Amino acid sequence: MAGTANGGAKAGCCGAAKGPGYATPLEAMEKGPREGLLYVTCVYNGTGIDKPDYLATVDVDPNSATYSQVIHRLPATHIGDELHHSGWNACSSCHGDASTSRRFLILPSLLSGRVYVVDTAKDPRAPALHKVVQAEDIAEKTGLGFPHTSHCLASGDIMISCLGDKEGNAAGNGFLLLDSEFNVKGRWEKPGHSPLFGYDFWYQPRHKTMISSSWGAPAAFRTGFDLQHVQDGLYGRHLHVYDWPGGELKQTLDLGSTGLLPLEVRFLHDPSKDTGYVGCALTSNMVRFFKTADGSWSHEVAISIEPLKVRNWILPEMPGLITDFVISLDDRYLYLVNWLHGDIRQYNIEDPAKPVLAGQVWVGGLLQKGSDVVYVTEDDTEQQYAVPQVKGHRLRGGPQMIQLSLDGKRVYVTNSLFSRWDEQFYGPDLLKKGSHMLQIDVDTEKGGLTVNPNFFVDFGTEPEGPSLAHEMRYPGGDCTSDIWI
Repeated sequence: MAGTANGGAKAGCCGAAKGPGYATPLEAMEKGPREGLLYVTCVYNGTGIDKPDYLATVDVDPNSATYSQVIHRLPATHIGDELHHSGWNACSSCHGDASTSRRFLILPSLLSGRVYVVDTAKDPRAPALHKVVQAEDIAEKTGLGFPHTSHCLASGDIMISCLGDKEGNAAGNGFLLLDSEFNVKGRWEKPGHSPLFGYDFWYQPRHKTMISSSWGAPAAFRTGFDLQHVQDGLYGRHLHVYDWPGGELKQTLDLGSTGLLPLEVRFLHDPSKDTGYVGCALTSNMVRFFKTADGSWSHEVAISIEPLKVRNWILPEMPGLITDFVISLDDRYLYLVNWLHGDIRQYNIEDPAKPVLAGQVWVGGLLQKGSDVVYVTEDDTEQQYAVPQVKGHRLRGGPQMIQLSLDGKRVYVTNSLFSRWDEQFYGPDLLKKGSHMLQIDVDTEKGGLTVNPNFFVDFGTEPEGPSLAHEMRYPGGDCTSDIWI
């Protein structure tokens, strides 16, 4: 990886030896194998089922007898974790270090504060629990709680963004460091360099920069979304620019009223590029950030999803609510989801400043036909979107987390955001019937998205009861976990 907590570089990371992942993003795209398995975080917390959350292994090999099925479930050790995002102990950034391997999947628990470490190497189809880092240990040594995004470092350390202190105050957020044996080392950022809010982060070593985003105070979002909390300043609207790997907060970008609730943040995969995007959920804008001539960073709205005038909903207008996006490994296409409207969009970003809509497909949402909610056109006509059934199933919820195949030809999508918000926006029906996973086929030549009619993973029929499926990872790395140097 790019550097250690103290700013050093690991010897051997740029040598000829072959470590995990691929030498370049294009090599991953052109030579990487087709995915055969997906690891999916699945949640029982908040559903009324008194069981631990778990990691599901899904068979996505179309030639397999168990295609489109959950073939293994690894339960957490406790109830109430809210498994959410995940990361690896090593990725393509250490491709030059033969002493490292992508073996352990890191599972931070958003609400309990535990971090689970899962061994995927012994049996990739049936991963096993390796270690649990307890929340009390993290809080005692760092003061941090509510862990979210995990990335690996060249030193062998693991860096995890934390959204607050153990009480849920946003002012206590920062970045947790675990060593290669997954022991708590401390915090990554320098003392006094913690902004008010945290969430996701991504780094671009050639530009000596890490950028993090800002969801909100855990004490606010864990109880459900309240628009008043936005007005009260309990949610973020900033990007934080850090020196990498030094940990100094160099600049804060105020995204203003066009950038409320900035969530997932990604640089372009090409490590020479000094631009990336952040999806701002509440205002439904994709904001592009970029380096300026003087070396500072700036931002602009690159994609704007207009809110829709609606009836029979809690507000007169409904935002799309961009909750996730992914960039293809050749940096040609960007895919985003509108969790409330219910569509997935494909944009050509060959000119990063001027994305062009290339494909769109409707796979759920509050505005699908059969829903009580309608949107109103300019001529006051009430409309709803046609959403296909897949293998006889009406699609529940809206598209939430997405993952793209290495070759860029398949998008996988799940429909749970956060259990309390799932219930608030989609009602008890989503919790009672559970999540599903879809596959969207991609036209990478002309652009275009199509629902694959043969793929449907129903988490509503799980042995312990319906569960909520969230983030997805491939055993060999993917478009949202691998960083190149």
